[in-house]
Amino acid sequence: MLTRRVIDAARRAMRDGAACPSLDDVAGIVAAAAVAALSARARPVINATGVVLHTNLGRAPLSRRAVDALAASAGHYTSIEIDLATGRRGARGAFAERALAQLTGAEAALVVNNNAAATLLALSALTMGHKVLVSRGELIEIGGGFRVPDVCARSGATLVEVGTTNRTRLDDYARALAAGGVAAILRVHQGNFRQVGFVERPELGALAALAHAHGALLIEDLGGGALIDFSPYGLRGEPLAPDSIAAGCDVVCFSTDKVLGGPQGGVIVGRAELVERARRDPLARAFRLGRLPLVALEATLVSYLEGSLDEIPALAAVRAPLAVVRERAEAWKQTLSARGIAASVVELDAAMGGGTLAEAALASVGVALDGDAERLAALLRAGDPPVCARIHEGRLLFDARTVLPGEDAALLAAIVLAQSQLGAEITAHVGSSDA
Repeated sequence: MLTRRVIDAARRAMRDGAACPSLDDVAGIVAAAAVAALSARARPVINATGVVLHTNLGRAPLSRRAVDALAASAGHYTSIEIDLATGRRGARGAFAERALAQLTGAEAALVVNNNAAATLLALSALTMGHKVLVSRGELIEIGGGFRVPDVCARSGATLVEVGTTNRTRLDDYARALAAGGVAAILRVHQGNFRQVGFVERPELGALAALAHAHGALLIEDLGGGALIDFSPYGLRGEPLAPDSIAAGCDVVCFSTDKVLGGPQGGVIVGRAELVERARRDPLARAFRLGRLPLVALEATLVSYLEGSLDEIPALAAVRAPLAVVRERAEAWKQTLSARGIAASVVELDAAMGGGTLAEAALASVGVALDGDAERLAALLRAGDPPVCARIHEGRLLFDARTVLPGEDAALLAAIVLAQSQLGAEITAHVGSSDA
């Protein structure tokens, strides 16, 4: 196909007066086009940016347990919807849903393909044709144009805004509930931004009590989906799914590929009868989680159930003691110095990323290189494997917290090669200028 397109292009050019290309010319163009087409594939990347859940780099890398589970399942038939004890059809996602219910304290759970789907499905199944109350301060947009008002509209619910952008009180919800026709209050976590200063929002427990007193549901879109407390690691402000259930939320929706640390997916947890209504909604089939993400999610949840949290790379990166991160950066500096590359160890602020824990810094350490940071960064991205770092104040920074275990040698080799390429470019430029 590529060869035919190149030949056709050459013929068109010849009709316009261009010279006839040689066979070697055509072969070279075809080879270059093939390389360009294949290089556009998703490739493994070394993440030295300091962003643990980097959305552009696929968010959470999977644990070795999950990778092994995928490898074991992908090339075989899998018991995803069969009860091996009876030989009859089984419930898809049953293990993951039982595990999520156990880990959150909910009565039941349903897994879908992402949190946007979970929220839309919950609203569609539980509020269609009725009013849904949302604070003006929570009418947010996340990456990719996902807007809460649009989701409410698509679900068939009627959005009713309450309160103001910065302050929404319990009385604001009470007045709207008193007007009647309200199926639910939707609480949306402000995961990717922060309101500070003259702000107010009701406590979750008080909001649940108010909703229930008026016969309405409380649905919470948590976004991230944290199952553990990150405050011991200096990251405060990410709500926990179990806490939301304990506070009285009827339904809670969250992601599995953010702070949970698994593959892309979404979850609805809550009261059994409400989760079952979502399961029976026509959208549930369209939003079903695929076989391979489900296998990876099951393996990730086993790590939670066993308490083996450091098996999950995103959690291990956050939980790593600063002294260990510093030791790693010091080792990088020594290796680079031995290769004639001047590097300095620097204190850095890493970030969780993935639309979670906005403005919350995670103390980290890395190395910094001086010189043409933009060009060096481009050479590293073009390498094999590609390396993504970050530029700050004219220096190229490599954060030791987000480089996965076992990637150190590849990272340092890539830096040495890129520095060599940059030096050759500078030498060639100086030589051409002298001539």
